[in-house]
Amino acid sequence: MRIIALGTGTSQGIPMIGCKCPVCQSSDPQDNRLRSSLYVETEKTKVLIDIGPDFRTQFLSNGLDTVDMVLITHEHNDHMIGLDDIRSINFTQKKSIPIYAERRVADELRGRFAYAFNTRIQGLPKVDLIHIDENFAFQDNDINIKPVRIMHGRLPILAYRLNDLSYVTDASYIDEVGMEVLSDSKVLIINALRIDPHPTHFNLDTALEVIEKLNPEKAYLTHISHAMGKTKEWSKLLPDNVFPLIDGMQINI
Repeated sequence: MRIIALGTGTSQGIPMIGCKCPVCQSSDPQDNRLRSSLYVETEKTKVLIDIGPDFRTQFLSNGLDTVDMVLITHEHNDHMIGLDDIRSINFTQKKSIPIYAERRVADELRGRFAYAFNTRIQGLPKVDLIHIDENFAFQDNDINIKPVRIMHGRLPILAYRLNDLSYVTDASYIDEVGMEVLSDSKVLIINALRIDPHPTHFNLDTALEVIEKLNPEKAYLTHISHAMGKTKEWSKLLPDNVFPLIDGMQINI
């Protein structure tokens, strides 16, 4: 399995428009972060987790042009508003792309992209919405996919376990059932918004506490805001098996 970090930032990315803080003004490319998204590739299957506003740029910059399915974590714009650009892949692959999302999230997609579901119009995104929840485990070729219930503040959203990879973004709480599913991964990717506490996301301390309990071989921090500080500085605080996820980083399992 090859994992590509397409984006590792929050809803506004880094640099933020108009922000003059040291992180947003940093010349270190490790401090530049597009909106969070992950690409997972095996010999037989290519999976995209979340399709945000930077999807086109992310695929072009990483030399990608195919995807077999899209998994959506939740309905916030930074995780699904790039749907329109999937039509380029429709053209090259000559097929519709299945998108797996909770019914509530699928309804949001239908509302925001109502034109895409008008089958009488040509040249539009072609997707098949498949409703899932935390009980909808399935297999696609050589990938076992397990949605996992987590909480984003008061909003129930999904994390995903794909074979030995666990991907958690925008979480602020994981119950015992979710912890059990996500535990003992070879690679865990989990959100850590900033140093200070936040009501709807893990901060650095809480993310590290969860990592310790989940006991992965390696963990990577994502969905990082400019409030975390410069990557080279806060990464010094991490345990030996925990690393900052960087845009464009590739991880092999």
